[in-house]
Amino acid sequence: MKKVVAAIIKEKDQILIAQRHSKDPLAGKWEFPGGKLEAGETPEECLVREIREELRVEIEISSFYDDNVYGSKDQVIHLLFYWAEVVNGEVTPVVHDDVKWINIKELARFDFAPADIPIVKRLRRENI
Repeated sequence: MKKVVAAIIKEKDQILIAQRHSKDPLAGKWEFPGGKLEAGETPEECLVREIREELRVEIEISSFYDDNVYGSKDQVIHLLFYWAEVVNGEVTPVVHDDVKWINIKELARFDFAPADIPIVKRLRRENI
C-alpha cells in the first residue's frame, strides 16, 4: 500500500485546493495538494517537501486531521491529511493547472478526486 500525504492549507476562513494537471489521469479534478511518502521521510517532512516543490511555499504543519484508504484499479493508497498554513512565499502552482482559496461551503462546487471526497464530506459536515 502506497502512503500519500495531503495538506489542508488554511488561511483565515479559507482553504487551498488545487486542480490536477491536464496531462494527469485525473485531469481537471480538484484535490488537497501533497504527494507520495519517500523512504525515511515522516509524513510531515514529506508534506513540507511536496508543497515546496508543487506550490513554491513553505508551510507549517499544525495537526493530523484524518486519513482515507482508497483503492483504484491498479493500486491501494493510504492518504493522510494534515492541517497546515503558509509561513513563507506566495502560492505558485508548478504541477497543477490552477489553485483556489475557497471557504468550506464552496467545496460542493468543485469536482474532487475520488480519494479526497470522504475528507471533503467531513469538512463540509463539520463546517470548520
